[in-house]
Amino acid sequence: MTTATAKLADQVLSLPCEDRIYLVDRLLQSLNAPSREEIDRLWAEETERRIEELDSGKVETIPGEQVFAEIRERLTK
Repeated sequence: MTTATAKLADQVLSLPCEDRIYLVDRLLQSLNAPSREEIDRLWAEETERRIEELDSGKVETIPGEQVFAEIRERLTK
């Protein structure tokens, strides 16, 4: 990282939150990242798909305690 980039980062971090959000959005757009609206649309589609799978019986839920117990068991091995 160049000195100029580090200095710019420090300046950006001192901006108000809304200004930093604006800059993040602009930078992501420059990387061809999906827009916030596209991300929201994709999450809505995923949510609908998961609800349909639950309603149709294609998938079953697992109690949270069971999930966390299995994670703890894996981490302690």
